[in-house]
Amino acid sequence: MTKVRNRNRKPKTQQEQVVKTTISKQIELVQLSKVKFDKKVFETMPTGKAVDKLISNAGGIPRSTNYIVIGDPGVGKSTVCLDIISDVKKKKQKVLFISGEMSRVDMYQYMQRYPKFGNIDILFLGEYADENTKLIIEEVLDRGYDLVLGDSFVEIQDAVKETANMTTGAAEKWLIDLMIKHNQGQNKNKSYTSFLMIQQVTKGGNFVGSNKLKHNTTGMLEIRFTEEGGQERYLMFTKNRRGDVYKKLYFSLASEGDVVYNAERFVQEEENRQRLDKEMEELKKDADAWDKIFSSVAENAEMDVEQI
Repeated sequence: MTKVRNRNRKPKTQQEQVVKTTISKQIELVQLSKVKFDKKVFETMPTGKAVDKLISNAGGIPRSTNYIVIGDPGVGKSTVCLDIISDVKKKKQKVLFISGEMSRVDMYQYMQRYPKFGNIDILFLGEYADENTKLIIEEVLDRGYDLVLGDSFVEIQDAVKETANMTTGAAEKWLIDLMIKHNQGQNKNKSYTSFLMIQQVTKGGNFVGSNKLKHNTTGMLEIRFTEEGGQERYLMFTKNRRGDVYKKLYFSLASEGDVVYNAERFVQEEENRQRLDKEMEELKKDADAWDKIFSSVAENAEMDVEQI
């Protein structure tokens, strides 16, 4: 008897196919009061610019963290991130740029306007199209870096997928696990590496990535134009475990050699925000006081009516 295939039945997704029926990892319940960390994990890597206070309340990029950077096309994501890691290098930190898009010639032209970009270690993945880029990235990162910039996450993932013959899901998992490994200092220098990963977005400007990537992300930094076709640009965190969110830091790419942040405007807007919060708090106190007065008057009126 011939079996009839149900054409309306949807094929199983990759996630449905790999659902585990057993637990392979030992379950561990953690009491943080009993956990000991290396003090270096809690250090930050400052740039010396206004962006430090935007990134974290401690000032600078914390070690052992992962930041995803998204934004409008042409807004300056690569420039801002390269500027950050170049300034961090000036503070005696070891930094690396993994480029999945640019060539040496592209970067050399870029460096003419920002000479300090020429002092950072760069891995051009395009030069290893005939090699297993998975092994190359693993070997380079094992040297131990304090801060690594990837441009972009999906380009690195796709390069590994193609040259190591992996699926998209497997390549993404490998890259996330590799970041976590180096977050934990598992490299020759025992460096608690932090990562800045530029990521592509949908046409609507939304983040592209799995839940695993989201869960292992310390902060989501958005770099935007103030309006479509506008000239003003700003940085803003929509997620930040180490700092504040929805605070805008405006910047300019008009000057050569450095990204210039509008620190005065950032401070002024923060003062205005604090003043508004204080005014709202005072209004709430006044409203609560009036509520108590009216409640008291109403209770007395009810008592008078009962007595009558």
